[in-house]
Amino acid sequence: MVKHVTVREAHRKQTEGYVYVDVRSVPEFEAGHPAGAVNIPLLNLDERTRQMVPNHEFVHVMRASFRPDSRLLIGCQVGGRSMQAAQMLVASGFSDISNVLGGYGGARDPMTGSVRDEGWTQAGLPVESEAPDRTYQAIRKKAEEGGR
Repeated sequence: MVKHVTVREAHRKQTEGYVYVDVRSVPEFEAGHPAGAVNIPLLNLDERTRQMVPNHEFVHVMRASFRPDSRLLIGCQVGGRSMQAAQMLVASGFSDISNVLGGYGGARDPMTGSVRDEGWTQAGLPVESEAPDRTYQAIRKKAEEGGR
């Protein structure tokens, strides 16, 4: 079962040992992300078509990087990709998965345009753009070498 947390709750849970997994694309992560986040994208940019395509290694890299009982916060830009990723992880046997509502940029109501779920940046929570050991390239390499 996927739990839902606000960005402020997610930030607090990071101090309790939860890991924030940013499932946005590599370029999005590199442009800025929640402090302490790791990047394992649900979708990748296809250089040829410039379209987003599924990352077929997503679940494999997650399994190689985290135990099934790891306490994970799953976030994206506004909440759509993270919810899809969270559901995939629960279906794959992960037991403590929280979807971060609002993600990095916040979610707006499509009818009114008002903020529905406050985003990480809107809440003024700590962000960073450097994370050499937490990039998808580094995590994927570690997963190929045997994980965790």
